[in-house]
Amino acid sequence: MSERATREETVDVVWSGSWVAERLGVALEGDGELQELLGLALRRNPKRAHLLVSNVLGKHVPQRPSVVHGAGFELGERVRSLLGDREARRAVVLGYAETATGLGHAVADGLRDAPYLHSTRRPVAGVEQAGGFEESHSHATSHLLLPEDRDLLASGGTGADASVLVLVDDEFSTGNTVLNTIRALHALHPRERYVIVALVDMRSAGDRDRLTVFAAEIGARVDLVTRSTGTVALPDGVLERGQALVAAQEAEQEAEQAGRAEGPAAAVEDADSAPVTRVDLDWPTGVPDGGRHGFTPAHRAALEAALPAMADRIAAGLGDAAGLGDAAGLGDAAGLGDAAGLGDAAGLGDAAGLGDAAGLGDAAELGDAAGPAPRQVLVLGFEELMYAPLRLGTALEAALGADAEVRYSTTTRSPVLAVDDPGYAIRTRLVFPAHDDPADGPGDRYAYNVAGAGFDAVVAVVDSTADTPELHAPDGLLARLAEHTGHVLLAVLPSYVPATAAPTGVPGTPTPAPERQEPAVLPEPLRGPDFSSYAPQDVGWLLQDLSDTELEAPTEEREEAIQSGGAHYAESLPVEYQPSAEYQALFTAALEASAARIARAVGTVTETVLAERGPRPVLVSLARAGTPVGVLMRRWAQHRHGLDLPHYAISIVRGRGIDATALRWLAAHHDPADVVFVDGWTGKGAITRELAAAITEFEASGGPAGFDPEIAVLADPGGCVRTYGTREDFLIPSACLNSTVSGLISRTVLRADLVGPDDFHGGKFYRELADSDVSGLFLDTIAARFDEVAGQVEEAAKELLAGDRAPTWEGWAAVERISEEYGIHDVNLVKPGVGETTRVLLRRVPWKILAKRGAGADLEHIRLLAEQRGVPVEEVDDLPYSCVGLIHPRFTRGATGADGKAVQGA
Repeated sequence: MSERATREETVDVVWSGSWVAERLGVALEGDGELQELLGLALRRNPKRAHLLVSNVLGKHVPQRPSVVHGAGFELGERVRSLLGDREARRAVVLGYAETATGLGHAVADGLRDAPYLHSTRRPVAGVEQAGGFEESHSHATSHLLLPEDRDLLASGGTGADASVLVLVDDEFSTGNTVLNTIRALHALHPRERYVIVALVDMRSAGDRDRLTVFAAEIGARVDLVTRSTGTVALPDGVLERGQALVAAQEAEQEAEQAGRAEGPAAAVEDADSAPVTRVDLDWPTGVPDGGRHGFTPAHRAALEAALPAMADRIAAGLGDAAGLGDAAGLGDAAGLGDAAGLGDAAGLGDAAGLGDAAGLGDAAELGDAAGPAPRQVLVLGFEELMYAPLRLGTALEAALGADAEVRYSTTTRSPVLAVDDPGYAIRTRLVFPAHDDPADGPGDRYAYNVAGAGFDAVVAVVDSTADTPELHAPDGLLARLAEHTGHVLLAVLPSYVPATAAPTGVPGTPTPAPERQEPAVLPEPLRGPDFSSYAPQDVGWLLQDLSDTELEAPTEEREEAIQSGGAHYAESLPVEYQPSAEYQALFTAALEASAARIARAVGTVTETVLAERGPRPVLVSLARAGTPVGVLMRRWAQHRHGLDLPHYAISIVRGRGIDATALRWLAAHHDPADVVFVDGWTGKGAITRELAAAITEFEASGGPAGFDPEIAVLADPGGCVRTYGTREDFLIPSACLNSTVSGLISRTVLRADLVGPDDFHGGKFYRELADSDVSGLFLDTIAARFDEVAGQVEEAAKELLAGDRAPTWEGWAAVERISEEYGIHDVNLVKPGVGETTRVLLRRVPWKILAKRGAGADLEHIRLLAEQRGVPVEEVDDLPYSCVGLIHPRFTRGATGADGKAVQGA
């Protein structure tokens, strides 16, 4: 027998309601399980001072996910037994926000075939309200009903006769909420039977009689299914004495905090916070993130099938950072599909297991002393988003097995006093700002029993509406979690919006506060390792995967088609250049030689962006040259400031504009004003102008406003932008190669037969080039120099921020002059700068290269490529760039050199 099991048998567990009971005389009276299920806490609420805190709900007290899900599942099985199979198939389950959204969903799982809907306090733009009711004792009283299928509440969406309605709450205190709900819904959809489900029934005798009378009045049968029954004995004056006790405790805690802030202990706050990384779950397409708009049996089946793989992704994301070992071999997740086997209902009464949840503070004693202590992992849901994190938790339990103790709880809107005492249910409290633009305005939110619980890792699960700057702010939830654990993993589910949502402003629809939500037509970003060799947290590609489409064409064929007007350059891809050993050696040498210079530029441009666009900009790199720079800027912000900046890659095509679908996706998930576009370098400024024109056109066509078209670049030799790391024209090694230094992703593709109006632009993932991939080497080599250049970056950033950074457009003037001097008469065929000249030699048909006289090592790879392709290099004076590449102005196949003769193969 393990030490833990022995301890549970021999040590008396302090009831987590004893602190309140001793001071206020509050008592729980009922069956023997009641104190195992419930603890007590206090809150600042003018209607009710005490709070019943459930040990199996997964809201305030972290508990094993299988126990939480199993508690609701077992209640659902009892309802199915009560109704019989035929009536159970006609039932609809309605859960209450926010506390019972996950419990109600688990009850629906136990019923097996029942659709599920929960009430919500979040209005959703364009979704018509189907009803609502009030919860009189709550701190947030109004509940909305927003089903996608308007017939759901009437018939379960079957079109048949009115079905049984199963209402699920965590507790019955007075029964008022249930009466209000049935009264409102019965007026809309009369039915003959209701079933009320709760973990505990704490109503008084008078409250029970009221429900009986009400059922007779409406002529319906009302059944009750609960796990435990009892009452709360409240002495006279308990509300006033409770409020005074709360005020006294808060004043005492504020004084203690002020003392700590002035004393030596304050130095602890300077300790490094845990890293925050994202994990891409690959949430199943079409499956809602919860029951706000309805959740059908078909949705349930799709989610069950996807859970094992999502759990494996979380396990892999925890991986070495949490000390969990090889995620690929952690547990057999394949058996998770059987919901009936999760959380063995027969074992839920085990007082030892439930009592342990209330004593969460001593995480160090969890596990068997005979071997290494299992890691402690918390899956933390978000307010009404309870079920999806819960099921991810049950899947993670199975995936990690004995390697980890998995717990589950969620954040909440409810303010509760925290008292660090074993006899009190809420031991600790984290406070952070709301991060989903709530309709009732900003305010504090809370996570209980997380601080001090000894969790090695926390998996925070939110929907995309709540993935906002407030979530990532220095005082936001992620930062607060990072203070109390070794690793924070962020999983973001796509916020589901019904396809039937009416446009806002239609009569009868609610008028919500603005929300950044994902329209149903928008896809999710692609992430590594499924698309690109970058880590999933490094970048989300707002592209569609065209890896299986044949898009490459020989360079000469492409050039002839482009210059003749027969095709646009973005409609095909050049054959990926495979460097010779000599050229690869040049890249490696150039990387080592320029790493510090690039690190300085990365730091400088990032610090400038943070100073002018902070506190938490959203980096959006222009694929693909901008993507390595965006990743490096993200790494600098994380390394130097502990910031986890969102980073996406988006397609922009000269002459065709920016990907409008990608812009809509960004506006649905972030404030457009926070978006900072990132590119590698400027040449003559064509893309700078293209982006400004594209944003103007996007807004004029009705797209969301607020995007700033200014680009932040690593190098601005053309003098085209205000935000840059340097204006030197030097060799950036990522310009030397193609996909093998850019996450194995192709240049972007825009072709009408492949990209529809609501599609992202396309791109290819060259998995077959993995052996040649140096993307990680490029990033790691530069990031390794961050600390070395930190002082130089600080000075450079200060100087830039204080100086005149207005664009000079010097590069554009030089290009126009060169175009005329060399008889080209087309600025699009003049490619200035080291990066653009490299592209000409790798992807176009070059005519000649102009090199600044005296340019040295920065042009070694240019000279090698030019030699391989038989292109002359002309030394010139008075050139604002290190070099300029000229594309052959009158190309026909074979006329590729300066003399019109065919060139050697690359």
